[in-house]
Amino acid sequence: MQSIITWLAPWEFSPTVLVACLLFCGLYLAGMLACRRAGSSTGFWRNSSFFTGIILIYMVLQTHFDYYAQHMFWIHRLQHLVLHHLAPFLIMLTVPQAVMASGIPQRLRRPLISLWRNRGVQAVYRIIQQPFLATFMFVGLIYFWLMPSLHYKAMLDVSLYNLMNWSMLLDGLLFWWLILDPRSPAEGARTGFGTRLLLLWAIMIPQLILGSYIALSHSDLYTVYAICGRIWPISPITDQHIGGLITWIPSCMMSVVAALIVFGRWTRRGPRYSSVVKNTATLI
Repeated sequence: MQSIITWLAPWEFSPTVLVACLLFCGLYLAGMLACRRAGSSTGFWRNSSFFTGIILIYMVLQTHFDYYAQHMFWIHRLQHLVLHHLAPFLIMLTVPQAVMASGIPQRLRRPLISLWRNRGVQAVYRIIQQPFLATFMFVGLIYFWLMPSLHYKAMLDVSLYNLMNWSMLLDGLLFWWLILDPRSPAEGARTGFGTRLLLLWAIMIPQLILGSYIALSHSDLYTVYAICGRIWPISPITDQHIGGLITWIPSCMMSVVAALIVFGRWTRRGPRYSSVVKNTATLI
């Protein structure tokens, strides 16, 4: 029991991560109660998906998992799979914006929504959510942070390490919202369902190429883990190969799962989506 508590304790405490997770959970819980008072329900699976995503983010950034990620390449790749793929996917699958907006106190809700709808803010949002740019950024960040020379620096520089993790998380949230938005372009979505399927194929191929290159390489590409010291006695090549497989297979499978969801929403649009679409449209 003591060992579990020790493992769950923050390895390097970050008030930013703690406050962000608590704020998101608090707003969502308040929104759930507001929806219930209004006679609607957010649903068990929707709530479970949201909180699972938040918990996963906290776990990989604020427990000893982060320590392991700094000392094993394959655990680092697992950490980024959660931050860039799985957790943002689970959060945005729930369409949490309307629920969280309902949890904002009335005196703050109108100014915040007005700020969100500001022309300048919306112009920046439209640029970064432009489908081609969003896809390029999603894949580009993976390649960028896995450049051996840059990865070497990031793993030894705390500021650069934090920037790496936060950039992956924020980019993941933006990209998966672009993909999982339940609305059509006529209802305010940035892109159509067919285009989203093409985008999912577009991100899958580069990840397959990069992951297979790392997994099949016979040279040690990430020597920084020898300096950090691996926590388990496995060879650098084995560590690298496992990390490459994580970059390759689960990442590509996420595209397949997302494509099935997008295709299902595209072909079965009807009354059951109307309330979600309406609530989301009022916010976005």
